Amino acid sequence: MQVLIPDELVITSRLMERWVLENGFGGKVLVYSGILRSLEEKLRRGDEAGINAFKSLREACERAGAAMEIVDVEGGAADLRTALRTLAVNSGGEVVTSDPVTARLCEALSIRFRYLAPSKILDLEKIFQGSVMSLHLKESVPPRVKKGVPGAWRFEELSSRPMSREELELIIAQIMMDVYSTLGRESFIEVEKGDTMIVQLRDFRIVITRPPLSDGLEVTVVRPIVRKSLEDYDLHPSLMARLVEKAEGILVAGPPGMGKSTFAQALAEYYRSLGMVVKTIESPRDLQVSSEITQYSKSAATHGELYDVLLLSRPDYTVFDEMRDTDDFKIFIDLRLAGIGMVGVIHATTPIDAIQRIAQRLDIGVIPSVIDTVIFMDKGAVSKIYTLEVVVKVPRGLRKADLARPTVLVKDFLTGNIEYELYVFGERTFIVPAVEGGGRAEGGADNKVADIASSILGKHIRGYRLRVVGDQLRIEIPPEYMKVYVRKCQKRIYRLCREMNMALDVVVLNGE
Repeated sequence: MQVLIPDELVITSRLMERWVLENGFGGKVLVYSGILRSLEEKLRRGDEAGINAFKSLREACERAGAAMEIVDVEGGAADLRTALRTLAVNSGGEVVTSDPVTARLCEALSIRFRYLAPSKILDLEKIFQGSVMSLHLKESVPPRVKKGVPGAWRFEELSSRPMSREELELIIAQIMMDVYSTLGRESFIEVEKGDTMIVQLRDFRIVITRPPLSDGLEVTVVRPIVRKSLEDYDLHPSLMARLVEKAEGILVAGPPGMGKSTFAQALAEYYRSLGMVVKTIESPRDLQVSSEITQYSKSAATHGELYDVLLLSRPDYTVFDEMRDTDDFKIFIDLRLAGIGMVGVIHATTPIDAIQRIAQRLDIGVIPSVIDTVIFMDKGAVSKIYTLEVVVKVPRGLRKADLARPTVLVKDFLTGNIEYELYVFGERTFIVPAVEGGGRAEGGADNKVADIASSILGKHIRGYRLRVVGDQLRIEIPPEYMKVYVRKCQKRIYRLCREMNMALDVVVLNGE
């Protein structure tokens, strides 16, 4: 009697059910109990699609005259893939799978297997034509694509009909088939854990999330729409000279989708063209760079391992794409202080926000040794360039009677103008605009509280008025900035007044 042993993916995609009915299978289907436990756990967390697919498979077997049996592996198994292979060896059956890793292992071990995949229902090359940036598929939602360029894009529906769970499972099975055919050469599975899978399929980065992590099965496909060289950005000659001669701690900052990674990719290729050794840290590995540039996966190694590898291999530059958490910043800082040139890509709404995110993790005097150049991207172009240097002076916001201290000057690279000063007062690091942000302090402008409050307000609000009257700080805010004040300034101003034992009065500016 023919024995088939399905994995979880062919069950949830209903490919096994379809094959049983189409072929009138009358043999035996062995379902590993660990798959049922996995489906049970998902059901407990609110995802019933898998258990419904299993029920449909059982009913299909009954209609076709096939026997279904739930089995265990003697002694247990480390994981589902191992259990399926063990069952196949013990029963003489075939593993039925839509998982490229399972198929490759069975092939390598001479274990009989059957690979099931749907007919081609998703043509990514056809979809990603013109100005398509990404494809967004989610159950119960019509399929959409994002079209345009960084900073100027729009969503378009490919169909008005919402996607079903079954359709998405089939699309995932097709994606896995494409990965299977190019695995290890053009494709790889970057992350596979729990309810998340990140796959690199040729030029496409594919993110798959399942409930309960997401509120429905979702597939997102992204492919860079442009591959630029540094010359395409038409950078100022002095900046090009700095990137080669002086810049060794570079932050490439900007909001999401503004071309940060594309610029970092171009910079990596530029350094490679100069004969430098360049490596990248990514998660996932989706920068489109030459094979001479080694791409390290952050998700495949610990930060300690990455640090040791990069420190021992001594690249001239390392591009760290998408720095997010404390560990990311720590490895960037440690490698830079070890003498390795670093290019960090970081999300930030303004250039000074990018500096602040890393400044709070460093002693003030060390900041320019770690970051010497900040390049801010907006709509795919370089919109601002800052350089940093440290001096000892009396910073803005402190009275002349205070001692001079190390102060980081943030300068506009092209004009040489100082735009911000960073210094430590007490245990807090302050970032003070060199030119007030459109507001003014009255009555007590030389008061320390007023200066510190101005430094907080000046980064977000224009046209404010501020004065100290006795033991009260009075702030007048233009009406259009009140929401900004509440969201970004209120807590810090309130804490400042509490520390200084002062009353706070905030009113709407009447427009005089």
